[in-house]
Amino acid sequence: MRRGTCISEVQQNLTYVDTAHRLFKRKGVRLGVLSNKGLLASMSHKEPIRPDRQQPPTGGEIMCNQKKPKGSPMDADPIVIDHQAGLSFLTEEDLLNYFAKEIQILEEEFFKKRNSSDYPEEQLVAFDDELSQVLEDPDEIWEDTKTLKDDYVWFYIKKFENKAGLESSHYHIAACYLTEDVPSFIYLHFPTRDEKLVKNFRREELIFDRESFEAPLGAIDGDALNEGDELALGLYKAMMLLRSDNDLKEDNFVEFHELREPTIEEPDEIWRNTDSFGNTLVSFVREFPDELASGESLWYIVVTLEDSPSNSHALMFSFPTNDVNLVDRYRHGENLQAEEVVQESSH
Repeated sequence: MRRGTCISEVQQNLTYVDTAHRLFKRKGVRLGVLSNKGLLASMSHKEPIRPDRQQPPTGGEIMCNQKKPKGSPMDADPIVIDHQAGLSFLTEEDLLNYFAKEIQILEEEFFKKRNSSDYPEEQLVAFDDELSQVLEDPDEIWEDTKTLKDDYVWFYIKKFENKAGLESSHYHIAACYLTEDVPSFIYLHFPTRDEKLVKNFRREELIFDRESFEAPLGAIDGDALNEGDELALGLYKAMMLLRSDNDLKEDNFVEFHELREPTIEEPDEIWRNTDSFGNTLVSFVREFPDELASGESLWYIVVTLEDSPSNSHALMFSFPTNDVNLVDRYRHGENLQAEEVVQESSH
């Protein structure tokens, strides 16, 4: 069992990509910036009203203590767990001290419930490399509002099959603190082959279950919509509401999936717009005049999310349409030249 894991320890094993259950450079802060917003939203998860808890002492910028650690530069970057809640720390020691009570509660429960036939403690470190997979691609997420007095805890659970050197499947569980639906601190995580122990952490509200998630008909491998990202789902649903009755039916979207890449590589138009939540969306638009047997014009639109620091773009979703009025809806904001945009696949 590992406890008090800071994102910096996990970050080096994670790959930055911009889809749900992948790392989001636009989200999160310390734990490799994982985005699970789409999975939470897909289960109609409501943003919790978290209980008040005592904040670290403040001194201009909120820190765990107001003195710089010996030997550290005055401009050393703080460890940010939750900016809104003021959880910013000068050292990992300060961070672990702040969450010591919560770690102790969960750790005591783990040892109390743990079966003696489970993996011996000296073997647990061999499973540390699984943590990034648990956070990126969990099978279940459970929200527990009662175990910790001062905050909620979310249990990410993933089942691993046929790992090299192991005779049977096992689970890996991570108890997480979330910031904007993103894991930003791990209280503890551990592997187990004990079904009863896993069942113990399946409590209160199941907010994501991989088996019950179904991607929309218009989802394509490689886009955030296919992974259940909240922003992509919301934008896609809005687009579907705007479609006219005479437009192409959603069931037929799959017939035009091959138009996504040429639209990205050789678009007729590129439009950038920032929404009210600060998301910068870049839409690639291309007309395919000879695509439909009816002779009607067909447009294909690819909606991406821009990561401003790198100027790269994550695929949100894409769709075909024969409705110029719908196309006009995406001709909004700043008109860009194709060479200004650098494409980054979501995989």
